[in-house]
Amino acid sequence: MRLVLAEDHALLRAGLIELLEGNGFTVLHAVDNLPDLERALGDPSVEAAVLDVRLPPSQTDEGLRAAIAVRERRPGFPVVVLSQYVEQLYARELLASGAAAVGYLLKDRVSDVAEFVDGVRRVAAGGTVLDAEVVAAVMARRREEPLDRLTAREREVLALMAEGRSNGAIADRLGVTEKAVLKHVSSIFAKLDLAVDTDDHRRVRAVLAWLRV
Repeated sequence: MRLVLAEDHALLRAGLIELLEGNGFTVLHAVDNLPDLERALGDPSVEAAVLDVRLPPSQTDEGLRAAIAVRERRPGFPVVVLSQYVEQLYARELLASGAAAVGYLLKDRVSDVAEFVDGVRRVAAGGTVLDAEVVAAVMARRREEPLDRLTAREREVLALMAEGRSNGAIADRLGVTEKAVLKHVSSIFAKLDLAVDTDDHRRVRAVLAWLRV
């Protein structure tokens, strides 16, 4: 998988390059500002991107805007956005299109190498992976049908699905059986009116339905 990496802190950028390339990714372009990022994302051989939200010149939302723009040009282009803090507006904007293959992780997640790399892989494969704090911040404002149909437990399950967790991992977190989780997941699919499809596709669509603005 050939990546663009955008991070303006030199030490963190170098560390991310080493981490990603040590786990089977190829970093084709490693940049530290918006103009270079835009040029790198124009490379047709690039297959995904890992981007800091804030980049020079203004250190506001350059990375996010670049992510949204490339996904408009290349629908479904996998993007993992990194942020120092939970920025609810940015997360909602990134998810507004309803397309999958997107991740929003806090930089603290990078300290857990296995979890971070797994998150990048999931997004590259078309999944949706969001940090637990991001999920909580975005979902706090969702109160619309058909989401109101979900029970409190189903909301917990869906929140963990949004983090990219498997049924087994959700069962471990909630202290229930995997069979019970499967029952909740099936109920979520039904209540969100998701037609029969492959389970992976329906999981992504369920998360996007929950998070879409």
